[in-house]
Amino acid sequence: MTRRTSLRPAFVQYIPETLEDGVLYISPENRTVAHLCCCGCRSEVITPLDLTQWRLIYDGRVSLDPSVGSWNLPCRSHYWIRHNAVQWAEPWTDARIAAARNAQRQRTAQHYAPSQAQPVASEVSPPSPPKGLWERLLAWLAR
Repeated sequence: MTRRTSLRPAFVQYIPETLEDGVLYISPENRTVAHLCCCGCRSEVITPLDLTQWRLIYDGRVSLDPSVGSWNLPCRSHYWIRHNAVQWAEPWTDARIAAARNAQRQRTAQHYAPSQAQPVASEVSPPSPPKGLWERLLAWLAR
């Protein structure tokens, strides 16, 4: 197996059923990026584009952030895709992978959690109308 050092971007509407080696398929409409693992094992790697997962940077060349860690694949490849180039990263331990997955779950939960700054609709009371002179007088007398 030969490690790849670069990928060629291909913008598509749908990810094809059969992926070509060395091609980074990008479907902006479906917010998905796919390619064959850069280690040469030919496993499909799917990276969903989402505020809590990966983001794609395109400036004529393609970068994907954060790194691609194929922890569920037998190869356990780990690399960055920056400016169409594959930059290999160090392998991670099981403990580091578990910590990263936990941090990802927390970021996702925090992102989709209801905002504490905005009150829930049931907690908001409608403003009371201003009291007229007669209502204020009756309220004063009732004290």
